[in-house]
Amino acid sequence: MSAARKIRVLVVDDSAIVRKVLSESLANHADIEVVGTAPDPFIARDKILALAPDVVTLDIEMPRMDGLTFLKKIMRHHPLPVIVISSLGQASSRAAIEALANGAVDVLCKPGGPYSVGELSRILADKVRAAASARIKRLSAASLPGAAAASPPSREHHGLRQSTVVAIGASTGGTEAIAAVLREIPPSAPGIVVTQHIPAGFSLAFANRLNQLCEIEVKEAVDGDEVRPGLALIAPGNFHMFLRKSGYGYSVAVKNGPRVCYQRPSVDVLFTSVAEVAAPDAIGVILTGMGSDGAEGLLKMKGAGAHTIAQDEASCVVFGMPREAIRNGSVNEVVPLPQIAGTILRALSRA
Repeated sequence: MSAARKIRVLVVDDSAIVRKVLSESLANHADIEVVGTAPDPFIARDKILALAPDVVTLDIEMPRMDGLTFLKKIMRHHPLPVIVISSLGQASSRAAIEALANGAVDVLCKPGGPYSVGELSRILADKVRAAASARIKRLSAASLPGAAAASPPSREHHGLRQSTVVAIGASTGGTEAIAAVLREIPPSAPGIVVTQHIPAGFSLAFANRLNQLCEIEVKEAVDGDEVRPGLALIAPGNFHMFLRKSGYGYSVAVKNGPRVCYQRPSVDVLFTSVAEVAAPDAIGVILTGMGSDGAEGLLKMKGAGAHTIAQDEASCVVFGMPREAIRNGSVNEVVPLPQIAGTILRALSRA
């Protein structure tokens, strides 16, 4: 997208107040233009065709047609970047995570949730910019979640070093990238710690969905959780997660604190803690996402002797975070997403 051209946004929400708040939040940014709003998917469909927006913000709960159904139609017939705007209820959080599985680029809490007006303006604008640069693929019926088996067939992997810690970081597009990796990890693998940029309230639904899809156990991390083989711990939204030495093994600390690279949880925070307590017996993986979070932490991991892996550009939704890690020299291997799990397992099998 040229520097002179503004990012064109269509705001879809049945609440006039929410449409106004989102529109005014984006109006503060010179590189973004709200070209229209719509109170329901039927009007939104016509405006998408008439206005050709670069990005759509989409409410999940709307009359006449719910946002998830409309999203599936968009991604099959007229794919474009969609940011889901969701309330924090349990059912809404699950629907938001399902929306990410069905092609949405990102998710954001409804205005009036955990964000101040200033935070909402910055966070929403950042998500719009990331969405505008995202690679969007048309979904076919065969590629929709649930079209394939819920989990891969069981595989035996012998000789994996269970004392190793695998640390994974991601942002935009990361929920599905993480799912693609963890679905291929066997229960015999060592403990995994994951930081995904995700708002508070959605990380639990994300972890629960992964737990249903994967052979390993996946859960939202709680302060003091043990890092053990066959378990992946997901950093909770709005909290940093640190790796800590605990006896002969490791545990995690979950804490509040200032944002790092504008993020909480931050990948740099996780990776730096892994470098300090687990490297060289660690593997670091940086996946799709906008920005530079994780690059400095991954460099520390590599410097301490960890093996480091980045997702390649062609398979990323947004190449920002892997690009920055590759640029600063912190990456041992650059690998397409479908090969990352195998690359991790091979690294674990090395003597």
